Amino acid sequence: MDIQEQRQGAVTVLKPQGPLSGSDADDFAARIREVMEKSLGRFVVDCGSIAWIDSRGLEVLKETTEQLSEGGQALRLCGCNETVREVLDLTDLAKLFEHYQDVGSAVRSFL
Repeated sequence: MDIQEQRQGAVTVLKPQGPLSGSDADDFAARIREVMEKSLGRFVVDCGSIAWIDSRGLEVLKETTEQLSEGGQALRLCGCNETVREVLDLTDLAKLFEHYQDVGSAVRSFL
């Protein structure tokens, strides 16, 4: 799985490419842990290139947001397509995340 990373001030933006499932979700989890160690704990996951997400992908997002919130840090989602939003809604996980239309809005939410 290709995961683009960029910094916008104190916010780290991660953009995974492709489905967030199975071993790709595990790769994404490892990358998040790696980035968490060297950041201020302000994350945006740009979901614009995630075609779909399975239970493992949902688990990674849930575990990450819970871990970050324990330390007073935060994870925001942006650009979720209809399929990803529907999966989050159906699993009742949507309420765990703040959702934004685009990266700029999500980054500004930390100000």
